[in-house]
Amino acid sequence: MEVLQRTANRGSISTGYDIKYSNKFESDNGEGITRNYDASTGANCIANNSTTNAKKFTVSYWVKKTELLASGQNIPWIAIAGGYATVVKFQDEKFAAYDDTAGWSLATNAVFRDNSAWYHLVCAVDTTQSTASNRVNLYVNGVLQTSFSTENYGTQDADNQLWKVNTSHTIGNQAYFKGGYIAELHCIDGTQYAASDFGEYDDDSGIWIPKEADVTYGDQGYYINWSDFGSANSNANNTGIGKDHSGNTNPFVNLDNWSSADIATDTPTNNFCTWSPLWAEGRANGTISEGATQVAWGGDAWKIARSSMAVSKGKWYWEIKGANVTGDTWNNNLFGFASVEGQNGQYGPTVLLGYSTGNYYYRVANSQTGSDNWGNAGGAWSSSDTFGFALDLESSTKKFILYRNGSAVNGSGTDLVSGFQTEQFFTPYATSYNGDTQFLNFGGYTVNTISSAASDANGYGTFEYAPPSGYYALCTKNLAEFG
Repeated sequence: MEVLQRTANRGSISTGYDIKYSNKFESDNGEGITRNYDASTGANCIANNSTTNAKKFTVSYWVKKTELLASGQNIPWIAIAGGYATVVKFQDEKFAAYDDTAGWSLATNAVFRDNSAWYHLVCAVDTTQSTASNRVNLYVNGVLQTSFSTENYGTQDADNQLWKVNTSHTIGNQAYFKGGYIAELHCIDGTQYAASDFGEYDDDSGIWIPKEADVTYGDQGYYINWSDFGSANSNANNTGIGKDHSGNTNPFVNLDNWSSADIATDTPTNNFCTWSPLWAEGRANGTISEGATQVAWGGDAWKIARSSMAVSKGKWYWEIKGANVTGDTWNNNLFGFASVEGQNGQYGPTVLLGYSTGNYYYRVANSQTGSDNWGNAGGAWSSSDTFGFALDLESSTKKFILYRNGSAVNGSGTDLVSGFQTEQFFTPYATSYNGDTQFLNFGGYTVNTISSAASDANGYGTFEYAPPSGYYALCTKNLAEFG
């Protein structure tokens, strides 16, 4: 199983330059945002390119994929008009980019399958270069890619599509793309920059991390960081979700099935826990979506989901809700946490919640000790209930506290059985036999409606209820301090 267990793995813990927000895109919802040429609305992408340099550009952005790709693309950046496009994306797990007008096209041999990671992608183009391989540079996490399954550098001095008149620039909302998060989008007009202009290697961990970019954007360039989501969207005033922070006035103002509710705090400088599509077990698997915070179970067969992070110490908090959670509809639906070392929730050390004989209960189950102990969790639940898990792996006994709508169900907590006393790694966990849906909130993003926006004591996470004192959201900055 692929989980993030230590602070040096797959997620920046930088305390220097911080990225505060990302944008969750979901393909099933047709979510997208566009800088579109439309003279009737004044949403002008490229109306006059006389001051641009059509032969040179750089696109840099961070992306966290949350779905596996047998085929298809993850959150593409696309500039398109009249059937011709410039595209930067993950395609079939490879980093790929192409330009129909200039005639270049590259796709790496390397595949990038980590769904717990933030990747930094850079596509830097200068078609004036006499050496063909210098015309297009692709970088992943600071590394210049040199091995390609598709390798065509086009014609010298050719113009690229993205700065042509009437070309719209779009993120997401394309056929066959998969969901995830995007952050820190730079689009540079007229300069071929290197990845080192946007990121650097951390001295202590060796992780590639963002840095503040010192770049010149040119006439049509832009920088989107999604920090202005509290303002009304306006092209003329350069405000709102798609505000251009480059110093130009080139905002994204056309929204497709998308709103400020899709803004997340899961970022390259504080990577939050999500469901992991890399872990699949049982006769049928759930469908993970909404930035890997939702799992929809299908069919009558046991299936499970585990998260992208695992912990062996510290105190941690997360929340969950369910769809259609009334009466028998959640019979055989269980959620909680489990040991990574266990094969699944039926055989490994687990603490789960589920339905039994008219009331909802919590259960401690551990094959090592043979225990199967149930406790009343407060009567029948409904889909309006928010349950919180507080997992304590620090105390001498180790325990968990279950909260229902902010009130503890099991008092000061339930001690974990002896099998939990070893140095095991634990991960949030869910299992189901029926076809219901569970909505997780690890703090970075959730589809749950949040009214209180409570955070942990470090200021991380957005929860319906404040984590109990001493408990923290599962994110890389907290893991660096407590994990």
